[in-house]
Amino acid sequence: MIDPATRLSLAVTSLLPGHGGIARVARLMARVLADEADAGRVRLRAIGLYDEQAIGDLGVALVAARGSRLRFTVAVQAAALRSSHCLADSLAMVRAHNRVPLLRRPLLAWVHGIEVWEGARADRLDAARQTDLLVANSAYTRARAERLHGGFARAQVCWLGTETDAAPAPCPADGPPRVLMLGRLEPGRDKGHRALIEAWPAVVSAVPDARLHIVGGGPDLARIRDAAARSPAAAQIELAGFIPDAAMPAVWSDAAVFAMPSRGEGFGLVYAEAMRQGIPVIASVHDAAPEINVEGETGYNVDLEQPGALTERLVHLLRDRDLAARLGAAGRRRWAEHFCYAAFRARFLGLLDAFVSSH
Repeated sequence: MIDPATRLSLAVTSLLPGHGGIARVARLMARVLADEADAGRVRLRAIGLYDEQAIGDLGVALVAARGSRLRFTVAVQAAALRSSHCLADSLAMVRAHNRVPLLRRPLLAWVHGIEVWEGARADRLDAARQTDLLVANSAYTRARAERLHGGFARAQVCWLGTETDAAPAPCPADGPPRVLMLGRLEPGRDKGHRALIEAWPAVVSAVPDARLHIVGGGPDLARIRDAAARSPAAAQIELAGFIPDAAMPAVWSDAAVFAMPSRGEGFGLVYAEAMRQGIPVIASVHDAAPEINVEGETGYNVDLEQPGALTERLVHLLRDRDLAARLGAAGRRRWAEHFCYAAFRARFLGLLDAFVSSH
């Protein structure tokens, strides 16, 4: 049990919803810690680098740095002086912490694949060495970082989760069978957009009324839109761009299958969200997806080096609605057991309790 006198400072990139995977981790931590603060079990002060003001839905007292790194660093160090322990949503935030021995505080920081895999910056690796407790979002993230750089075997694994324990009511999709792809479009980060677009003519040949619905914004949107427009199946590929969270329930309700055959997911929170929706998942074997999406139970993880493997799995699920429903139901059960908010909260509080007790 955490000592009620524990004073925590939380340094995050942003607590705004819709700002990417690291912001989702920040929100998950903040939600758990706000609950603990409301119950009088900890005291909490948060600092957001890119936030303009307090985020109302979390109930967290926040110093908003409004994009100023100087203001952020000063606020982080000032908060640390009044805290017993510090937490950061990523290694990038660790740089703001004071490293003077008499002034520094025990530090917990999350490890994300994008920061510690191939091409990792030296300052991120140095930040990892300065952190007392590293928390990896998956065993895959930890193992890959350890293989590349060493020093990450000590990281504790804490799977992520959704921000809710509520699951939407099952809603069979009307109309043509839709495959939903949801992910930010960043140059150099292969989430599987091109693989899906390349597979789509063969999918449509087997399932003539199938539709591919690509949702997500980002700097690579124009290039992906061009690739879709040049496809022989362009008429059955829709690129919606960014859709706000409030409008996503309708998008999910239209999906028969969720597909994101990525090569670079350190966890893949969107897989957990698809499971919450009761939708079968198609991912890949090339990243952390098999740790989340159980092959043959909640969906499939394809080898993108095997020609036709992605097409075969897409067609298989689109043709067999009963199978898709069974996999989706199993996914929802797995989400409820491992990836709902309560499951994340229990995992994270266990790590936090051990961290506070030992430092």
